[in-house]
Amino acid sequence: MLVTDPAGRLFATGFHSSAGALLVTASDAWFFIDSRYFEAAEKTIAGAHIRLISSEKPLTDQLKALLNERDIKSVGFEDEIVPHAKYLEWTEKLETMLVPARRLIDNLRAVKSPDDLEKMIKAQRVAEKSFEEILPLISMDITEKQLTAELIYRFLLNGADDKSFDPIVVSGAKSSMPHGEPGDVRISAGFLTIDFGVKLEGWCSDTTRTLCIGQPDDEMVKIYDTVLAAQDAGIKAIRAGVPGADVDSAARTVIEDAGYGEYFGHGFGHSLGLEVHESVTASPLSEDTLVAGVVLSAEPGIYIPGRYGVRIEDVVYVTETGCENITNIPKDLMILGGT
Repeated sequence: MLVTDPAGRLFATGFHSSAGALLVTASDAWFFIDSRYFEAAEKTIAGAHIRLISSEKPLTDQLKALLNERDIKSVGFEDEIVPHAKYLEWTEKLETMLVPARRLIDNLRAVKSPDDLEKMIKAQRVAEKSFEEILPLISMDITEKQLTAELIYRFLLNGADDKSFDPIVVSGAKSSMPHGEPGDVRISAGFLTIDFGVKLEGWCSDTTRTLCIGQPDDEMVKIYDTVLAAQDAGIKAIRAGVPGADVDSAARTVIEDAGYGEYFGHGFGHSLGLEVHESVTASPLSEDTLVAGVVLSAEPGIYIPGRYGVRIEDVVYVTETGCENITNIPKDLMILGGT
């Protein structure tokens, strides 16, 4: 198996780098890296031979020699990650059959160990602390971009290595866009959606909360309560052995019964870990069956174009009998003053 995707390399070696390749055979492993990371790799990576990549010793030449020495006829590669140009180069130079094998790594990464879970909870707590710290700053005098900047600043101040994705901070009518972008506009009255996450030691968090600026009307309260009930129904359906599509259906039925089915366009949730979106999903089209150890988002929503939208997102750890919610922020509708 040839692993070149950054998340795959990190999973297999525990080593952070912006470059490198890992070759794993039945009996041995080699990590190929350039001079920028060579010394650090030697000190960090156990269980693999560290080889230097240079202009005199390019990766493909070294791979070809190793594969030929061991008479290896086929090599798995991350087919959904490797650029087409790189695939053509390897096909031409390696003299070895390339076999699509991204799912092999994905399936291994899907199940989190207790140590993995502990690190994800640590990342979650950093994100939550940062979110709580920006709440006093929220008013109609600050712009969406300014609030986003304050949030990212606190991520780093509280110990995160990075954001796990660009935060979504959208207010008023813009809250109807599930992946709307923060703008140079002041936060407006109505719903304010904040979707945020950090990366810490390689592990990601992901949370969404929808607040209300000023008093909500009756329909806004109904929509919020419906999304919250849908999330609860989906979470209660989660356990090992349950199809992801069934989890989505449990939540979607609540929204449909309330008359808002056409306004819930995305899936209930996705797995996360070293990446904020990993392979296991809970959606109408999901073919996945949940297994113990998967970390899954729970994020139903209702989005009425041009008016407003609500999403509530927690992250849960799947067990044999249910799931453990690792998110620790209240979900009652928070109403902030409109001035």
